[in-house]
Amino acid sequence: MFLSRGFSTLLSLTISLALLGGVAGFDASRKDNLAVYWGQDGAGSQQRLSFYCSDDTINVIPLAFLYIFRGTGGQPVVDLGPINADIKTCQSKGKLVTLSLGGGTGQVGFSSDSQAQTFADQVWDEFLGGSSSTRPFGDAVLDGVDLDIESGTPAHYAAFVNRIRSHASGASKKYFITAAPQCPFPDANIGDALNQASFDAVYVQFYNNFCGLNHPSDYNLATWDNWAKTQSANKNVKVYIGAPGSADAAGEGYVDAATLATFAKNAQNQFSSFGGVMLWDADSAFTNNRYDKAIKSALTANAIGPIPSSVASVKSQAHSTAHASKPSTAAAPQPSTVKDVTPTSTARVFKPVSTFTPPEDGPVKAPHEILHKEPRTARINSRFFRL
Repeated sequence: MFLSRGFSTLLSLTISLALLGGVAGFDASRKDNLAVYWGQDGAGSQQRLSFYCSDDTINVIPLAFLYIFRGTGGQPVVDLGPINADIKTCQSKGKLVTLSLGGGTGQVGFSSDSQAQTFADQVWDEFLGGSSSTRPFGDAVLDGVDLDIESGTPAHYAAFVNRIRSHASGASKKYFITAAPQCPFPDANIGDALNQASFDAVYVQFYNNFCGLNHPSDYNLATWDNWAKTQSANKNVKVYIGAPGSADAAGEGYVDAATLATFAKNAQNQFSSFGGVMLWDADSAFTNNRYDKAIKSALTANAIGPIPSSVASVKSQAHSTAHASKPSTAAAPQPSTVKDVTPTSTARVFKPVSTFTPPEDGPVKAPHEILHKEPRTARINSRFFRL
């Protein structure tokens, strides 16, 4: 009898912790995942990668970017420093760390399926589960790739994805493949591949476009949800709402945390394909009054909903025993239509970004300052806004 009672209490405590504390890592089945890009020093005060893994806020971190497919000697080029230890730290906490290919100023594209497959072989060997003498992150094995393709020809990306899938089919762990299309449907650069190859998630950029979050009457998440269920090669693909982490992180489309939370809660309640929110980028969101944490808390609270009475009775004990940080346990807000959302931001002008200088004794910075010094042309449909 004692053992039975003890097991019952432990079970209730475990359930309570799961409900109250959210998830530290990534769970593809949930609707409260938060993906946040890292690597481009959006606010000029970027911390090292492991800094953003120190709490339960972020679930997925795409590293930005592998921005040249074929550089000197035919090698792909990344503008990231030696971060292998940080990658492992984040992965040890259940986070996914993936490599994003492309970006607003990327030199990308393929001339044939064969070239795309050869490039996939390189990416597999240098960043994922293969082997190479020129691995930029040493023995750290990334969890997958993200295609943020904003230029070049849209052809042959399905061949790239399918080749990565072929390599991963016999691997000891799962590899994730995502894309970051812009909200106009279908996306001009990656739309064909989304129908021809299996993606695990799409981080739709609802900013810098007429269908952005600041244009609720044209906001088209319903279109992307329908695509996920009827046209995508993977009918279980997850759709994320992509948003700027601060007003300066995008040309237009930024909305305050409360407004984005409303968009996200409506999506959780209405769309079965919804997987969470994507933010650009870690630096911008963190320095914007922890915009990332505010969105994550809203996502988790709404996903949990009211705590069952059988679990609520052990709430206090769960907190004192495990010191779990918990979001609000208030009942989830009633769903409202997206058209009720009033945008709080108008279009913003492009702003130049000065070269970032690390503070003395500060954290290690990725060497992307070189990219900042390159001439950048403002593009209407780009996540970059540096001149």
